[in-house]
Amino acid sequence: MSASATAFGEKVWTLPPLILHPFNEHVSPSALLENSRAALMLSGLVSNDGSDPEILMRRLLSGRYAETRMLFFLGKDLMRWIEQCGESVGRIPALQGALIRPQSFAHLLIANPPKEVQQKLMRWGVADYASIFVRALGLNMLFVRPPEADLLAGEFLRGYDRYADSLFRCFMESDPYCNITSVNFHFELYASGEYSRMLESEWGRPEAEG
Repeated sequence: MSASATAFGEKVWTLPPLILHPFNEHVSPSALLENSRAALMLSGLVSNDGSDPEILMRRLLSGRYAETRMLFFLGKDLMRWIEQCGESVGRIPALQGALIRPQSFAHLLIANPPKEVQQKLMRWGVADYASIFVRALGLNMLFVRPPEADLLAGEFLRGYDRYADSLFRCFMESDPYCNITSVNFHFELYASGEYSRMLESEWGRPEAEG
């Protein structure tokens, strides 16, 4: 359960940047599209093109498995950021005793990220970032590494989004925490390559000026 935000006033603290790494799953866009079509055919939303239902189901489960892997690795980045935020806030005397816990940073990221972060996600084409982040974190509450496909039940794969949503709710309800917002806590978002280039530019600046 969440607690009311502590009166932080107009003070703004800067959290570590959230750095997202590219997925390396080697799943082509055409394969993802075919998997989506299989799901629509099985649900009756589009007409079957004559494909065997068993083949469609295998295609659907393959697509769902690829999605869970991508979300899992995204969740790894989010969990790393949450841990870094906890370490950063833990060194600030003024925030001691404020019930700022991992759930606080998850709430900040999903419910109230800085406008600049929202705008960047939109430019990347990630409109429903809240649902994506919820499911990425939920899967990381269960797995320490992505399991092989044959270890996951078909029922789980078909509805992994609902299971991941439930896992995230369990995480958020496991401890009392303070809701924090971007009014008082700011962070930036980078793709890993973008962040590396920025660091290289900063490191090279003194030499260039010299």
